Amino acid sequence: MLRIVTAALLGLALSAGAATAAEETTIKFTLGWKTQGSDAAFFYAKDNGFFKEEGLNVVIDQGEGSGATVTRVMSGAYDAGFGDVNAIIQNASTKPQEAPVMVYMMWNQPPFAIVAKKTSGINTIKDFEGHTLGGAQGTPTTRLLPVFTRKNGLDGEKIKISNMAPNLQEPMLIKGDIDAALVFNITSYFNLVLNRQDPDKDFKWFSFGEYGLDLYSNGVMVSKKLIASNPKAVAGLVRAINKGAIAVAKDQNAGMKAALNYDNLINADVEKRRLQYSFEKLIVSPEMKEIGIGDIKDDRMTRAIGIVVEGYQLARAPTPAEVFSREFLPPRAERELVYTAN
Repeated sequence: MLRIVTAALLGLALSAGAATAAEETTIKFTLGWKTQGSDAAFFYAKDNGFFKEEGLNVVIDQGEGSGATVTRVMSGAYDAGFGDVNAIIQNASTKPQEAPVMVYMMWNQPPFAIVAKKTSGINTIKDFEGHTLGGAQGTPTTRLLPVFTRKNGLDGEKIKISNMAPNLQEPMLIKGDIDAALVFNITSYFNLVLNRQDPDKDFKWFSFGEYGLDLYSNGVMVSKKLIASNPKAVAGLVRAINKGAIAVAKDQNAGMKAALNYDNLINADVEKRRLQYSFEKLIVSPEMKEIGIGDIKDDRMTRAIGIVVEGYQLARAPTPAEVFSREFLPPRAERELVYTAN
């Protein structure tokens, strides 16, 4: 009799566990690139059970570029991902029904920049005239250069562009084959570090955000299909990532532990620096402190959309509501991020 009761209880426990597992919603999530320290919030949320608490099984895969995140989500291969809102703007202009929606803005400041050797003679943006800039075709920094030159009164005819693969930009800059490079600062800075350069001492950085191109950048985007079919899962995803970002802002070592659990082949020292760089250069800003991490200002987004429409010569300017939704954000009090380098 005891065996029968024990077996029955065990059966109930197993069926309850199976039911719980069955209730979990699986979300396929793509990173913006290969594993990087700046992705630590996602890994921390997974390792610490934040997704599980929301009834989610989030499967995280490496990415192919922050712009490619949009096409991955649009194709249906992924439900959500970390990528560039400016790529959403481009697709929302031409394919409004298919373009994903950003639901949590992380990089409040744009990474688009021009980096020059201090020995190049380029001390101000006016000095770009008469020099050669190396750019990878199709990247936002290269595509938006004409807008940058117009807004700053530069003569674009006097700036020579040398087209090259992204992985050649820093080596050619170091060798002196180009005078400056059109880059993503969070990528290029650490490419220089890995090439045994001192990016602060020996190079000068010109951020687009400081010269009239006040763009937003990377954040969490989801498919319209997921929003329509399971808004509860979207809200849970955002809550979990928000908790992860706030925790990692206070403790980068814990964030790096989670990143190494995901991919133990990364260079921990370099990626911890990249993680801290992401907070210092891209996430923490006066606006973020005012409205909390995750949100945007609609008037700024309207201006940003105008810049992208001009840079990519889009036929239609989407509205901020087509590009970003704050519907799934936790209350402002829960999005108070305080960064402490440690």
